[in-house]
Amino acid sequence: EVREITAREQQLLHDPKELQVRGLHEQRAKDFQQLIAGLPQSLDAERQRVSQVIARLKAEDAPLAQIQAAEKVRAALPRTEAEARELWQRAVVANHQRAEPLAGMPPHARPFAGDPDGTPAEQEAYSLSRRNFLALVLVLMVGTAGLPHILTRYYTVPTVAEARTSVAWTLFFIALLYLFAPALAVMLKHEVLHQLVGTPIAELPGWMKQWMRVDPGLLSIQDINQDGILQLGELKLGGDVVMLMTPELAGLPHVLAAMVAAGALAAALSTADGLLLTISSALSHDVYYRVMNPRASMTQRVTISKALLLATALTAAAVAAQKPADILLLVSAAFSLSGSTLVPVLVAGIFWKRANKQGAAAGMLVGLGVTLYYMVGAHAGLRQALGLGGGAVISNPVPEAHAMPKALIDGFIAQAL
Repeated sequence: EVREITAREQQLLHDPKELQVRGLHEQRAKDFQQLIAGLPQSLDAERQRVSQVIARLKAEDAPLAQIQAAEKVRAALPRTEAEARELWQRAVVANHQRAEPLAGMPPHARPFAGDPDGTPAEQEAYSLSRRNFLALVLVLMVGTAGLPHILTRYYTVPTVAEARTSVAWTLFFIALLYLFAPALAVMLKHEVLHQLVGTPIAELPGWMKQWMRVDPGLLSIQDINQDGILQLGELKLGGDVVMLMTPELAGLPHVLAAMVAAGALAAALSTADGLLLTISSALSHDVYYRVMNPRASMTQRVTISKALLLATALTAAAVAAQKPADILLLVSAAFSLSGSTLVPVLVAGIFWKRANKQGAAAGMLVGLGVTLYYMVGAHAGLRQALGLGGGAVISNPVPEAHAMPKALIDGFIAQAL
């Protein structure tokens, strides 16, 4: 199937209709840039234009669906200049991405970004992408070993031998997951490129319309060139819907999509409860009991633990509702902090007899500081959120690959002294 995907991608790269759609997306990006440059007058002009369209449709006794669609466009217009600038800037970025070959997706058979045989810039991008991939693999592996809510799971086994057996079974099922995930991705992309792209929009499966009604941000189709045929550049698939639509894309009953969603929700809740219990236990026992109030009774400690559990859950829900960043960025940040702060301490505590609390604290602080520095330097969004301005100043997006050895070395030095 990989060969078929590659052949289909080459066909789409030179398809005249795909090229037309890419050109229209590029023109849309330029139009939004002009709207941004003309603020605030352009916002008022856009409101007047949409109102005139609605009035014309009503005067011509147009179908109700067209009038309602135009009214939705007017309701979706930004209300303030700041909101318009943010919304239209996102539209510029989205249209630029859709104007790229294959709607911004890299060729499936190419393992890294760039081209090892291309221009010097493409060769540099290829080399950087490969290094970052290897660093990310190392960091995810090490970061997993230091996640507190995973470490506490092994406290439930009575012996060392059973703990090792538990780890072996864990690695077995993780290997199954990661071995079959690429095959699932190949199958999904093959079905999208061969079954959906190039199909008349009127003949698309009914499940696509159902998903579009649920949330247009998850799945949307826009016939930009008005030819009645779905092009790759006219299809938008959200990352959250890809796994849910897989059963229906394969022709399986829609009830399987509900089962997949239920399984994902159960996995999320299972992970969340472990994290909440670990955080509340650490705050109530290690901070409140060991530092603030060593004479606290068991009843007080349990009460504080439950209160902190509720406060942590509400805080996490409030932050998640704001959608501060992409889920992949948040997950990688968790592994970053784990791999650069906790793992060096664990390694030193297990394999070095001279390990002490001063060295552990020094190593954790160094790892935390270096990781945060690299995060802020590598992600433009964090720099803007902190008011630092400008784009990313560090090209390596895997900060803990540097922070982990620095924390380990600094911890050893502090403990030796």
